[in-house]
Amino acid sequence: MISPLDIFLRLAGAALLSGFIGINRGRLEWTAGLRTHMLVGVGAALAIIVSAFGFGDVLNNDHVVLDPSRIAAQVISGIGFLGAGTILFVERDQIVRGLTTAASLWAVASVGLAAGAGLFWGATIATGLIWIILAMLKPLERKLTGRASRRPRVVVTLSGVNALAACETVLAEQHLPFTKTVLRRQPDGDDRVTILFAKPVRREQLATLADAMRGVEGIKAVSYEG
Repeated sequence: MISPLDIFLRLAGAALLSGFIGINRGRLEWTAGLRTHMLVGVGAALAIIVSAFGFGDVLNNDHVVLDPSRIAAQVISGIGFLGAGTILFVERDQIVRGLTTAASLWAVASVGLAAGAGLFWGATIATGLIWIILAMLKPLERKLTGRASRRPRVVVTLSGVNALAACETVLAEQHLPFTKTVLRRQPDGDDRVTILFAKPVRREQLATLADAMRGVEGIKAVSYEG
């Protein structure tokens, strides 16, 4: 029977390694960030611990045979529902976003299973490789695929109550292929909205959008980067 200390070490190791991967997703402001990855890792680790040690009291009965790999297999297949929740189809641009985050959740489940099974070296090595793939290979991928290192964006500072709704209205009228908007509260109480664009957008289009937003009541400042 596994000791409580061993259970704690395995679950804590899964949380630490999974959180290390989740930091990368969280800093990029994806839906599945630090806490989501940690929960997936700990849950997978607990599942394999229960599968391997949770039914020891019935093993002495006749004709009882347990296969610890069965629950592990269900974890790998069952994590798909959570990964699907991070995938978004943008109909306007005909693109699918979130596949990398979904893949990282699937990989974190495997890391949790390894940590829960006591394979700390395997879990640690896998964590390092996943981190390299997610963080360090992204600039190389952009270079090889010809993507720009920085997306075109428009940054808007809001101070009015209805300024955000008016900002979204102006953005919709311009019909520009934006991928997401990021809203942050500033220390002075104002809100800052960053609008990111996926496809190449000309500076003239960004300038037109910025000029349209400058005339909206409640918008204090507008800037853009082509």
